[in-house]
Amino acid sequence: MPANTRDIKRRIRSVTSTKQITKAMELVAASKMRKAIKAVLATRPYSSLAWETVLNLASRTDRSQYVLLQERPVKSEAIVLISSNRGLCGGFNQQIIRLVSDYVTKRKLEQPEVALNLIVLGKRGREAVFKLGYQILAEFEKMDVVTDLSEITPLSYLIINDFSSGKYDRVMMAFTDFVSALKQIPRLRQVLPIGQKIEELGVVKDAGQSTPQPKFEADFSEYLFEPSPEEVLRVILPRLVEVQIYQAVLESNASEHSARMMAMRNATENADEFINDLTLSFNQARQASITRDLAEISASRTVLTD
Repeated sequence: MPANTRDIKRRIRSVTSTKQITKAMELVAASKMRKAIKAVLATRPYSSLAWETVLNLASRTDRSQYVLLQERPVKSEAIVLISSNRGLCGGFNQQIIRLVSDYVTKRKLEQPEVALNLIVLGKRGREAVFKLGYQILAEFEKMDVVTDLSEITPLSYLIINDFSSGKYDRVMMAFTDFVSALKQIPRLRQVLPIGQKIEELGVVKDAGQSTPQPKFEADFSEYLFEPSPEEVLRVILPRLVEVQIYQAVLESNASEHSARMMAMRNATENADEFINDLTLSFNQARQASITRDLAEISASRTVLTD
């Protein structure tokens, strides 16, 4: 068999092996994605309603009594960047890193006196921040599937305590909002000080079906507090910040696994197309070889007859 057909067969075997790997990775990512979406759906309504409730309570009290509600002149700012630990997830990491990079560049141009520090959650974010030359304040280990609020407690503790002590005057959270398996939106949200009304997170679409996010209308008429509104807010404000950070991590995890599943699915489909093209090339080369051999045999018979 000619050398070119052997090379084509070798390439077909190689691409087939790659296809098996990408298909397996797609299935693993799909399994993790389902768990992550379930967690997002379970916590998103509570996170949004809790934020609205606290904002309403804060509007009825003296904000100066609570450190987490105090607006201060921004001299130092922290940005929490949530990325993935691994690649092979399409443009997931590039989009959120680009958003943070553009924000840092803009802030340095507008207010060069403000100190910007980054807190990274995820190895890919750390590598990108290091290459860009930004200062890393802290780094935390990121779990592939977060299932409990306690898993982000160290990050929440650092943010709340450093803000309360005045180490920085504003905290921004960079995460990827999960909209559907096909669409994820990078967002930058202010976490501290508490005081801004946050945008609604995306509508979840699962298996191609649109699933509207449940709407909860809060009743902001009157509240009865025990022991007092001041004491309740002192306890609930740090918990609220933890919930917002937790929600951002859940959104990013669901987005990451969705992006990886789609990337692996596209890779598998591309491998199928490549195998078909190589098979066609192999058949054409083999047919040409057979035709050439037949022509040589026919020519030999003609010479012998003569």
